[in-house]
Amino acid sequence: MSDEAILSSENKYTIFKYDKYIIRFRAPYSLERYTQVKVWDHGYLVVMAKYSHNQNDEEEYIDLIPILENLYFNAQEFLAPIKKVRIQYD
Repeated sequence: MSDEAILSSENKYTIFKYDKYIIRFRAPYSLERYTQVKVWDHGYLVVMAKYSHNQNDEEEYIDLIPILENLYFNAQEFLAPIKKVRIQYD
Protein backbone atom coordinates (compact mmCIF):
# COMPACT_ATOMS: atom_id res chain seq x y z
CA MET A 1 0.00 0.00 0.00
CA SER A 2 1.31 3.42 -0.97
CA ASP A 3 1.52 6.41 1.35
CA GLU A 4 0.34 8.75 -1.42
CA ALA A 5 -3.17 9.71 -2.49
CA ILE A 6 -4.30 11.42 -5.70
CA LEU A 7 -6.63 14.39 -6.06
CA SER A 8 -8.34 15.43 -9.29
CA SER A 9 -11.70 16.56 -10.61
CA GLU A 10 -14.06 15.55 -13.38
CA ASN A 11 -17.58 16.61 -14.41
CA LYS A 12 -18.38 18.76 -11.36
CA TYR A 13 -16.89 16.23 -8.93
CA THR A 14 -13.75 16.14 -6.85
CA ILE A 15 -12.04 12.77 -6.95
CA PHE A 16 -9.84 11.48 -4.14
CA LYS A 17 -8.07 8.17 -4.84
CA TYR A 18 -6.20 6.09 -2.34
CA ASP A 19 -5.31 2.41 -2.48
CA LYS A 20 -8.34 0.66 -4.02
CA TYR A 21 -10.77 3.47 -3.11
CA ILE A 22 -12.12 6.19 -5.38
CA ILE A 23 -14.17 8.77 -3.50
CA ARG A 24 -16.20 11.29 -5.50
CA PHE A 25 -18.00 14.30 -4.09
CA ARG A 26 -19.47 17.52 -5.45
CA ALA A 27 -16.97 20.20 -6.36
CA PRO A 28 -17.63 23.94 -6.52
CA TYR A 29 -19.77 24.70 -9.58
CA SER A 30 -17.11 26.59 -11.56
CA LEU A 31 -14.09 24.40 -10.76
CA GLU A 32 -11.98 23.66 -13.81
CA ARG A 33 -9.14 21.80 -12.10
CA TYR A 34 -6.95 21.59 -9.04
CA THR A 35 -3.45 22.90 -9.66
CA GLN A 36 -1.47 22.42 -6.45
CA VAL A 37 -1.64 20.78 -3.04
CA LYS A 38 -0.30 23.26 -0.52
CA VAL A 39 -1.09 21.44 2.73
CA TRP A 40 -2.05 17.89 3.63
CA ASP A 41 -2.98 17.53 7.29
CA HIS A 42 -4.51 14.09 7.85
CA GLY A 43 -7.79 14.71 6.05
CA TYR A 44 -7.64 18.45 5.63
CA LEU A 45 -6.36 19.84 2.33
CA VAL A 46 -5.40 23.33 1.28
CA VAL A 47 -5.19 23.38 -2.51
CA MET A 48 -4.93 25.84 -5.34
CA ALA A 49 -7.72 25.57 -7.88
CA LYS A 50 -8.56 27.09 -11.25
CA TYR A 51 -12.14 28.35 -11.59
CA SER A 52 -13.91 29.46 -14.75
CA HIS A 53 -14.85 32.83 -13.27
CA ASN A 54 -11.24 33.83 -12.43
CA GLN A 55 -8.10 33.75 -14.55
CA ASN A 56 -5.93 33.31 -11.43
CA ASP A 57 -5.80 30.26 -9.19
CA GLU A 58 -7.64 30.50 -5.87
CA GLU A 59 -7.01 28.82 -2.54
CA GLU A 60 -9.58 26.14 -1.71
CA TYR A 61 -10.12 24.05 1.43
CA ILE A 62 -11.27 20.43 1.53
CA ASP A 63 -12.12 18.57 4.73
CA LEU A 64 -12.32 14.85 3.97
CA ILE A 65 -13.24 13.68 7.46
CA PRO A 66 -17.00 14.48 7.34
CA ILE A 67 -17.18 13.13 3.79
CA LEU A 68 -15.57 9.84 4.83
CA GLU A 69 -17.74 9.57 7.95
CA ASN A 70 -20.89 10.09 5.86
CA LEU A 71 -19.72 7.13 3.76
CA TYR A 72 -19.30 5.03 6.93
CA PHE A 73 -15.51 4.96 6.74
CA ASN A 74 -13.39 4.99 9.86
CA ALA A 75 -11.82 8.28 8.76
CA GLN A 76 -8.85 8.20 11.15
CA GLU A 77 -7.93 4.65 10.16
CA PHE A 78 -8.36 5.32 6.44
CA LEU A 79 -6.31 8.55 6.49
CA ALA A 80 -3.52 7.40 8.84
CA PRO A 81 -1.20 5.88 6.20
CA ILE A 82 -1.51 8.82 3.77
CA LYS A 83 1.58 11.01 4.00
CA LYS A 84 1.22 12.95 0.75
CA VAL A 85 -1.48 13.99 -1.74
CA ARG A 86 -0.65 14.93 -5.30
CA ILE A 87 -2.65 16.28 -8.22
CA GLN A 88 -2.99 14.00 -11.23
CA TYR A 89 -5.13 14.27 -14.31
CA ASP A 90 -5.12 11.41 -16.81
